[in-house]
Amino acid sequence: MSAEPSPVLHSVLAAVAAVESALAEVAGVDPLFLGTEEKAAALLGLSAGIDRLEELRMRVLAVADDVAAAEGARDAATWLAHHGRRDRAECRRRLRLGRALVEHESTAHALRDGAVSLAQAEVVLDAVDALPDRVGPATRAAAEHRLVDEAARFGPRRLRTLGRRVLDVVAPEVAEELEGRLLAAEEARAAGATFLRRRRLGGGISELVFRGPDAVSDRLSTYLEAFTNPRRPETTGARGADSADGAGDGAADGAADGEDPQGPREDRRPYDQRLGAAFVSFLEAVDPQRLPLHGGDATTVLVTVQLDQLLADLGVATIADEPISAGQARRLACTAGIIPVVLDGAGVVLDAGRTRRLFTPAQRKILAVTQPTCRADGCDIPAAWCEAHHAGRPWAAGGRTDLADGLLLCPFHHHRAHDARYDTRRLPDGRVRFDRRT
Repeated sequence: MSAEPSPVLHSVLAAVAAVESALAEVAGVDPLFLGTEEKAAALLGLSAGIDRLEELRMRVLAVADDVAAAEGARDAATWLAHHGRRDRAECRRRLRLGRALVEHESTAHALRDGAVSLAQAEVVLDAVDALPDRVGPATRAAAEHRLVDEAARFGPRRLRTLGRRVLDVVAPEVAEELEGRLLAAEEARAAGATFLRRRRLGGGISELVFRGPDAVSDRLSTYLEAFTNPRRPETTGARGADSADGAGDGAADGAADGEDPQGPREDRRPYDQRLGAAFVSFLEAVDPQRLPLHGGDATTVLVTVQLDQLLADLGVATIADEPISAGQARRLACTAGIIPVVLDGAGVVLDAGRTRRLFTPAQRKILAVTQPTCRADGCDIPAAWCEAHHAGRPWAAGGRTDLADGLLLCPFHHHRAHDARYDTRRLPDGRVRFDRRT
């Protein structure tokens, strides 16, 4: 008796079986032993293959309403999320994109052939869909074709920028007017979505969440990058946010035990931590005289501290009833627009600060000439990246803002100067050395 012939698989199912079989063959293969060129080829090929498989999945998902109906599911995305144990929101995004690709054959074929990535395809469709209603089908098709062609040269981020300007190429006669309307609408949406939320997490930590216009975010990034240090010249020789040394106290923790005698090297903290440290430095450097009046005066922060606590190595001060260390109060009084209110034992105000606590621009220029780099022994951070430290009697303890007491220190070493765990020693050449107390 002859065997019954095997059922013929649909070509889509045959492709699925072939992929599963191929993956099973390499399941135990260690890619460590691939050559450099082979790894590069594998990464590019796998990335393109994943996108092409995703296009096939979305093509099936877009016509799978009958699958959902068979089980009474809301739609195919809900069915897939349940049976595939996947994120429902992600499945719905894929369903929407799959249905959109049905209407945009140029992008669909490019994705199917591996000419564009999935992320690029989403950018193209978003750009075409964002065109105003008055743009006709022919112009829309021309815009889509142009963006698909540009995808061969540009990644998703740059392609998104080109998508906003695509009418300049395919329909310049209407581009300027429409762009103005689009920008106005975009700015209105961004303004309506702007918020800042503040939440105390406990343990002395607060969380700030901001959402707002891209222009505001870009401006803040520019400001924060000015408050980060460059890497050491022998490490990169380049300045930038990704190579920045944050100005915050966290830099001290990593080098507390066994600091490099040649000075601080590149900061290996994650970029978001370095950016957070830069944000702290930015707030400390804000000039209160340039802020709106608040309670009859330019916005000012008062630090309240007992005199004996201020002079001691360890102590407690307060900002708006929130405790901070006396060491932190001394450092803030040295660099930031913050006025210390010094009390005696009976709580009577001995000193409410002096009108000039920061070194003037002229003094900073003179210090930069005489101290071209951080004065910490072995540190070569340029003066432009340093902070002026009151090296004599601390300003918070009654010292004066004089050139004779001015010492330029990078943020890392300025924290060291106010760290009770370290002794500061002046060297014959005028530099300072920090020694960990035992």
